[in-house]
Amino acid sequence: MASNPPGRCCTVGFKHDGTPTGKMVRVADKYDAYVATPPADNAHQGAGILIIPDVIGIWQNSKLIADQFAANGYLTLLLDVFNGDPLPLNRPADFDIMAWIAKGSDGNNPHTKEHVDPIVVEGIKALKEEYGVTKLGAVGYCFGAKYVVRHYKDGIKVGYVAHPSFVEEGELEAITGPLAISAAETDTIFPAEKRHRSEEILKKVGQPYQINLFSQVQHGFAVRCDPSIKVQKFAKEQAFAQAVTWFDEYLL
Repeated sequence: MASNPPGRCCTVGFKHDGTPTGKMVRVADKYDAYVATPPADNAHQGAGILIIPDVIGIWQNSKLIADQFAANGYLTLLLDVFNGDPLPLNRPADFDIMAWIAKGSDGNNPHTKEHVDPIVVEGIKALKEEYGVTKLGAVGYCFGAKYVVRHYKDGIKVGYVAHPSFVEEGELEAITGPLAISAAETDTIFPAEKRHRSEEILKKVGQPYQINLFSQVQHGFAVRCDPSIKVQKFAKEQAFAQAVTWFDEYLL
């Protein structure tokens, strides 16, 4: 693999302050989503971003991130890829995240690629057909990174991921457009050896790529950092700036 399977670090973190300004919608009359709309005088006409979130799904922090992308000119759709079964923040130490992925909270709602892929396809379809997106970028945090990498074939032109989990080498080898990665110095899911292996793969693929490494932060920092700690707040803000700059350069 180019990154390891999810672990407890994928479920812990801090809720951030702010008031989301987007709205909840339905995709394909089946799946919840949150849409954030750019200003009326937006110059990025036709440009949109699909956010595939970490396991916490659609919540305060991910909504605020979607709003930030919209404020920077991108119509943004944050998709519930867990079919109504995201995880609450800060699971206990003995929580079995792999069992949740395999079967869901009730044992009947798996979150494997066979179940997540169709939801992502519906999100892409909605952005194109309902929201008029002709230039599609995608953002994946933790769990969601795998599905950004997997779905270039379905219309994603440019991707950005932060602290990715369980991306397979073959998936990374198959991307057909630019990809940027934000990585944490301390990360058992995307450790140095996996980061270096990803770099080797991306170099062979030949698409534009960027890997930024942020010191003194851990897995999940781009979404769930402690904003009261200066170095974590800075890393989160710079990771977001990396994403926006990447899309400004390669999507528009």
